[in-house]
Amino acid sequence: MFRFALALLLATGASAFAPSGARGARRGRMTTMMANPIATCTTSKGEFKIELFLDEMPITASNFIDLAQTGFYNGLSFHRVIPKFMAQFGCPNSIDPTSMIAGTGGPVPGTSYKNLVSGDVISRDSGGNIPDEFTAKISNEPGTLSMANTGMPNSGGSQFFINVVHNSFLDWFDNQTPSKHPVFGKVVEGMDILESIVVVPTDPRDKPVEPVIMETIEISGL
Repeated sequence: MFRFALALLLATGASAFAPSGARGARRGRMTTMMANPIATCTTSKGEFKIELFLDEMPITASNFIDLAQTGFYNGLSFHRVIPKFMAQFGCPNSIDPTSMIAGTGGPVPGTSYKNLVSGDVISRDSGGNIPDEFTAKISNEPGTLSMANTGMPNSGGSQFFINVVHNSFLDWFDNQTPSKHPVFGKVVEGMDILESIVVVPTDPRDKPVEPVIMETIEISGL
């Protein structure tokens, strides 16, 4: 029941260095020669870097890259952090750290972006959401970047969370709870910054009392 309650916290209201080769070998799968892009996240607490699994999760990773490159994430705050669980981010309403609706927003409805692997154009729906990408069985291990959603199909948009412990019950291929959160990246540098973010003082809604701001996200390696 406790795990199910934690899983519900990852719902979004309105929409809602382990290199690729090592990752593939750990799961006993054939690896790819394609180098994945890196997202350098500069926050008010310091910098961390994320390998984006564009090779295995092109729909989800391409959505994140598009939002980062257009400045969508710049200036937003982490709106929910929980020790020994995760840090959640990506709601446009969190540009105001005091907003009571932080955690309910997403991308502009009807916008589109390019799948950087296939070249296909993907349209976000009327809620700004993208298609679920339940393909690669990558677990919600410590340091992994995972999509937040409402629990309904195709309800992920711009919000994501970074696990600080192994939350396998959030895997889309794990039936312990109804939660289905696909992983599309992993912290490869600066995990200590995430560890410091999840233990900051918070209010009763798990929002940091002193805002933790994402200043910029820069994408390299495309």
